Amino acid sequence: MKIKIFIGLLLLNCAFVFGQTQTTETTLNPAIFQDSGALQKRAIRKNIPLTNSILKAYRAGTRDTSGRPGANYWQLKTDFSINANLNPDTQTITGSETITLYNNSPDKLDRIVLRLDHNIFRPRVPRGFSVPAETTDGMVVTRIKINGTEVDLKFSPQRQGGRPGQQGPQKIEKAFVMGLDQTVATVVLANPIEPKSVATIEIDWNTKLPGGDTGQGHRMTQRWESKLFQPTQWYPRLAKYDDLRGWDNNVYLGPSEFYNNYGKFDVRIEVPAGWIVSGTGVLQNADEALAPFVRERLASALKTDEEIMIVKEDERGVGKALLPRDKNVWHFVADEVNDFAWASSNQFVWRTTRANIPNKGYVPVHMFYLPERANLFAQAGKNARHALEFYSKYLIPYAFPQLTLQDGPSAGMEYPMVINSNQGAADHETFHQWIPMMVGTNETRYGWMDEGFNNYSNILSGADANGKPFNIDNIGQSYGRINGNEDEPTMMWNANQAGNLYGFQTYQKVGMMFSMLGGIVGDDAMHAAIKKYVETWKFKHPSPWDFTFFMNKELGRDLNWFWYYWLFTNESVNGSIKSVVAQGEKTKVTVHQAGEMPSPVVLKVEFADGSDKIKAMPNAKMLDDKTAIVKWNEDIWFNGDRDFQATLDFGKRKINKITLDPFGRFPDTDNKDNVWTNR
Repeated sequence: MKIKIFIGLLLLNCAFVFGQTQTTETTLNPAIFQDSGALQKRAIRKNIPLTNSILKAYRAGTRDTSGRPGANYWQLKTDFSINANLNPDTQTITGSETITLYNNSPDKLDRIVLRLDHNIFRPRVPRGFSVPAETTDGMVVTRIKINGTEVDLKFSPQRQGGRPGQQGPQKIEKAFVMGLDQTVATVVLANPIEPKSVATIEIDWNTKLPGGDTGQGHRMTQRWESKLFQPTQWYPRLAKYDDLRGWDNNVYLGPSEFYNNYGKFDVRIEVPAGWIVSGTGVLQNADEALAPFVRERLASALKTDEEIMIVKEDERGVGKALLPRDKNVWHFVADEVNDFAWASSNQFVWRTTRANIPNKGYVPVHMFYLPERANLFAQAGKNARHALEFYSKYLIPYAFPQLTLQDGPSAGMEYPMVINSNQGAADHETFHQWIPMMVGTNETRYGWMDEGFNNYSNILSGADANGKPFNIDNIGQSYGRINGNEDEPTMMWNANQAGNLYGFQTYQKVGMMFSMLGGIVGDDAMHAAIKKYVETWKFKHPSPWDFTFFMNKELGRDLNWFWYYWLFTNESVNGSIKSVVAQGEKTKVTVHQAGEMPSPVVLKVEFADGSDKIKAMPNAKMLDDKTAIVKWNEDIWFNGDRDFQATLDFGKRKINKITLDPFGRFPDTDNKDNVWTNR
């Protein structure tokens, strides 16, 4: 996560101020807008762009326009075996790892790409808005072997192609690596990895964890002095290789996040005696690390809704909660995860509760924190438990065997089975266990597919926690006050390069989009389709086209016009009531749309008191005996007109007031011209 976006920001001054005029004219000034064509007919686009990457996948049959994985869908699998040692005195992790790469693709891999995120702490690397707390040597790689053969860490040819006059590329005699001082490195192979084969990659490395008070941005500070360490992206990772673009070469800039392969992690972390380690996965050697009374408390925590102190403040240290050893090795195993994170301190206390997961039963929720920060964890277990149980019902059951909350300098970040969070961001970070941990979206490129879904879902979870129905009215309309900002990237613009409005693009805009979508198809139908999408893409890697086409099929609607305007443009609806004219028992309401994005026309009609019966209309429903909602679908605009004449045929009962978009679902620059009153 990392930028905590409060739901209130989504509303962005959505308070309605209704006008009180007989006829409301459009606010557009012809003298200003005529030359731009804004007053002319619209060319409504009803399909979405298909880029080279998605067309490639369609041709290969790895994806199709049903929005489901294609018959030939594949993804790489990467299993990690890691041995790491933490030295608190030097604040350094020294590690060796073996990556088992299952090349399930049809491609011969002549290179592999490594992610060395800790090189962002080096002084001469590209960065976004993040500032490391400390300059370090970054990720220092000291050895790489591919299938048992050493990789040259120093040699780099000036050209990979042949010399002038030579035919074809030069043969690579020995594998070599480029970019070891950057966040993305490439190993050029002498012997390519064949399709459907298995390769092993061995890497030795070390990295210092930055600490201090000057870090800006999440993950830029990874320790508090030498008493608490919170490593993230702490080991060399294999970059994602997929059917869309091959290797993901997006550099790590700080704000934008990740796109990783799934696999199994078998991790051993050696720390000094008296240090507790928490992390992704299930602890394999509790009987070697923990005193018997600690293990008994862990077992009892799954038998009660009470929160159990596993290690109290006066029980920390060797010979108490921890068994006496010169060094402790904490051994964790995690299956089908896309990353591994951990934390360690000799001052941690440890508290555990449980969450009840449908079709699974109880799973433990662990909290590791410094005792002087206990107030920040007072509600953490309750909040995380509610989130696990709520999202398990809203989407699919939580897939992992436990969840751990870790204290530290990053108080809003997620990894599989781990959230670096206290109670403040517990709900938001827990949602990430679904996306991107279970549904492996490309956060680097399409951050809205996880952060945006998350911020929207937090509204639902928050309402449920407070025992209230959720309300997403007014959120969609608020986008009309924002669009037109030249700094705003579209949602399909690479989030890694989104600039000043990365937070809005990635976190906030989806809530506005879903508010409008719910106004078109109904909130319940939209939520049911999202649930099916998560079920379908569990432990796979959907693209935006997979999501949009899946939603179209599931909702039974061609919504490509909707996806085009929200994802590929920054347009709005900007509707208004242009005029209201009574003609006998009928009332003609002229609705104008000044923006390029079409929307349904929804009118709230409020009647005066009287004895005349209100006549039924086929596209209307009564909210009460004096209020009706009337709706015309968005296709009324597909001929390009900007004006639509809505005919109200309710009989003789006098109409007091008409409101356009009464629930605030459609982007509108100024809602004061959305109201007509009869006076």
